[in-house]
Amino acid sequence: MNRKNKATERPHVVVIGGGFAGLTFCKRLRGNCRVTLIDKQNHHLFQPLLYQVATAGLSAAEIAQPLRSILQNRPNVTCIMDEVTAIDRSARSIHLADGDELHYNWLVFAAGGRTSYFGHDQWAGRTLGLKTIDDALALRRRILSSFERAEITDDQEQRRKLMTMVVVGGGPTGVELAGALAELAKVIFRRDFRRIDTAQAQVLLIEGSDGVLESFPRKLRDSAADQLRKLGVQVHLGHRVTAIENDQVRFGDRIVESANIFWTAGIEAVPLTAQLGGEQDRAGRVVVRSDLTLPDDDRVLVLGDAARVQRGDGSLVPGIAPAAIQMGKFAARLISARLRGELAPMNFVYRDKGIMATIGRKAAVARIGRWQLSGPPAWLGWLFIHLLFLIGLRSKIIVVTQWVWAYLRYQRGARIIFGQDSEKSSAS
Repeated sequence: MNRKNKATERPHVVVIGGGFAGLTFCKRLRGNCRVTLIDKQNHHLFQPLLYQVATAGLSAAEIAQPLRSILQNRPNVTCIMDEVTAIDRSARSIHLADGDELHYNWLVFAAGGRTSYFGHDQWAGRTLGLKTIDDALALRRRILSSFERAEITDDQEQRRKLMTMVVVGGGPTGVELAGALAELAKVIFRRDFRRIDTAQAQVLLIEGSDGVLESFPRKLRDSAADQLRKLGVQVHLGHRVTAIENDQVRFGDRIVESANIFWTAGIEAVPLTAQLGGEQDRAGRVVVRSDLTLPDDDRVLVLGDAARVQRGDGSLVPGIAPAAIQMGKFAARLISARLRGELAPMNFVYRDKGIMATIGRKAAVARIGRWQLSGPPAWLGWLFIHLLFLIGLRSKIIVVTQWVWAYLRYQRGARIIFGQDSEKSSAS
């Protein structure tokens, strides 16, 4: 079926990507138009909590919700689960993997980003990233399977390797994952296993700069590293990974053997972004104008991780969920105004409401305006803010119930292994 729109139809807005930016746009857009939202998945994913799924704190369904369900009260929005294979700006059309072609009056590109290995793409097959639900489930399967295998082996070297977890990258995802892994191994697992002492498990966090959480103030960066160490994480700063092979990680003059190597060190725009044309930075993000449109095409807006947006002071808008949400709201206002025939220029202004990262039980850091918080106050703030951003009342109720239970009982209920771990299958 060809979905070309006829001249007599209402203006057509095509949105690529159902993440924070694309979904917010669809929810906020007003006007006499048709909207088609295209995503490779049928759900919106709350990415900031992926590490909770990976470390058995939450199940996948608790941080994701079907796009159709979220947008069921928007009758002018059609959701398509498919992949965009080509963008033809001259014809104002996009091509889908199923062979269909869609014409648009406005294109909102919010396809997000993917894991970057900084030129070492061969490491992708030797590590596990954390960008999708599939990634989180694979990571959880790897962790749980490793400890199960450690329980039954009598080879002490193999057991040490299976109980060693290496996180590469000290950004928010890496810090949160490392802290959760330490708590899982040294606290939760201690009551689960009989033959191994899980308190002997090692969690290493490797960061190339001189501190974790590079975008945070120095005081909070130091506090985060201290809180990680108190949880038992070995924090290695100022070391870049130089090799990953045969279940070994090389950094500085050290080689660490581990069956659990997790990569959280970088992000880049998805390859499809290049088809938009124009200037791109080293991470593949497209340079856009102050109204988030392409410099040579005011009918194409680029949002979220795909956009390089410069602020008035010369700094870049960060690639975080609140920024993507603000871009989605702005894009909706802009196109709503254009649909009404209003042509006055509009400029996107990012409002920095703060940044935060959780590290473990009652451990977190947060900058909210001029306030710099760490420990329990930051953890409570992080919990409240994340609940506000969760999509759907049911998700909020389930998530807060899970967290309160885990907090009071030191338990994590999603410790089920589904499927076969690739590491185990390749070794057998």
